[in-house]
Amino acid sequence: MSRVNKIKEEIKKVFKKEQAKVLIAIVDIVDETVKAKDFNELKEIVRQIGVKLSELIQAQKETDQKIKELTEAQKRTDQKVAELAEAQKKTEQKVAELIEAQKRTEQRVEELAQVQKETEQKIKELTEAQKRTEQRVEELAQAQKKTEEEVRELTHQVRALTEEMREIKMELRDVRRELGGLGKSFSYSLENEAFRMLPKFLKEKYSIEIEEKFIRKEIGGKEINIFGFGKKDGKSIIVIGEARSRIDTKEKIEEVLQDVEEKEKVVAEEYKGFDIVKIVITHFASNLSLELAKQRGVIIIQSFEW
Repeated sequence: MSRVNKIKEEIKKVFKKEQAKVLIAIVDIVDETVKAKDFNELKEIVRQIGVKLSELIQAQKETDQKIKELTEAQKRTDQKVAELAEAQKKTEQKVAELIEAQKRTEQRVEELAQVQKETEQKIKELTEAQKRTEQRVEELAQAQKKTEEEVRELTHQVRALTEEMREIKMELRDVRRELGGLGKSFSYSLENEAFRMLPKFLKEKYSIEIEEKFIRKEIGGKEINIFGFGKKDGKSIIVIGEARSRIDTKEKIEEVLQDVEEKEKVVAEEYKGFDIVKIVITHFASNLSLELAKQRGVIIIQSFEW
């Protein structure tokens, strides 16, 4: 292969297609116009061209390398730009969200401002109420002082009344003691009279025949005021009873009926097999007392009946 062809091949390898075509054309022109006598000079020129071409080839290689590096850098730049664009979209989204949040904040601030106005109004009202309260407290304090003075006065009066009540209580105790003695004596007197009058009365009105005289008897820890054995319709019975001067209230009749029923239990426990007839002797019994006693199976006998 001639020197010229080698140069052409090198040009094709190193330069781009358009550049190579231009350089090859130049080489062809030079090759055609140079005479034989100038061959040696041409060789020198070609050699110099070859050197220049080698330098150009090296420079082109360095340029290509830099272009390659720039291309890679450009790709990285494009990637960064794409990332920045995406980040920018997110930033714009965040900004839009912040704008909405700001609007909501402004709305909330406006609401809080309104609430603050209402709070200030309420504080103003409370301040007025506090003034009225303080005035009322002052009035109450004055009233309290007056009350304390009245209480002190009443305390003195109560002490005096207490002392008087103590004296009255002592007097009432003495009176009660005396009345208790009289009541017991009166009760015994009524019972003694009943002991004499009941046998005939019970026989005539209730067909109850007393076999032994009435006595007072303690049975099962209970004092039986009227106690006696008898018969009714041929059957053995026991008559038990209590004596009260007056039975004119529901409380009194309930008390005496309960007393008689409790004594009936202890007698029934002591004397099994006997029917028990319950009676109450009194000078006076109200209609209510008579009815309640009848419902409970208790005979009330008033002294005027015999």
